[in-house]
Amino acid sequence: MNTIRKMYVKARNMRRGQTMTEYALILAAVAVVVFITYEVMGQDISDMVNKVDSALTAS
Repeated sequence: MNTIRKMYVKARNMRRGQTMTEYALILAAVAVVVFITYEVMGQDISDMVNKVDSALTAS
């Protein structure tokens, strides 16, 4: 019985490490997507914010 418990605890701990690795990979993928989106649309977003600011200032 003790051997089964040790195997269970060992398997559970391995799964926890796998989950953390998966979260890290997902976080890295999200960071890459955000960076690429910012690089592609950075100027457009900046122009949009400036137009909104100008419209609010003029009102």
